[in-house]
Amino acid sequence: MTAIMLPVTSLYAALLGQLILALALNVIRHRRRAGVALGDGGDRQLMRAMRAHGNAIETVPVLLILMLLLELAAFPTAWLHGLGATLLISRLLHAGGLLRRSGPSPGRLWGMGLSLLLALLMPLMLIWHVVLAG
Repeated sequence: MTAIMLPVTSLYAALLGQLILALALNVIRHRRRAGVALGDGGDRQLMRAMRAHGNAIETVPVLLILMLLLELAAFPTAWLHGLGATLLISRLLHAGGLLRRSGPSPGRLWGMGLSLLLALLMPLMLIWHVVLAG
């Protein structure tokens, strides 16, 4: 059996997986501190920790799938690394901004802005590839 190697997507999936794990562990830490087993119990730090984790869970999988499809379509490695690095940076910025401040923050603004840019750019890149390759 021949294995398909997807080294770029695999690298960023592993790094983002570690970020998601760190965010989950942060939620557990806040739950223990606040003595809250379910929900946020009105604890604002726990609520922010939960949203930082939840937002990553809501955003990262779809963008990684798009990146995987771009890698399967043989997009240049440099482009893929640019997309992957931008995704990783955007999620770090967003989580950091959300965990440090309740309310608007530069980290949340830039993190979500970059994530939304990727959510626009990657599907357009795939459509462009399909139209030109078809």
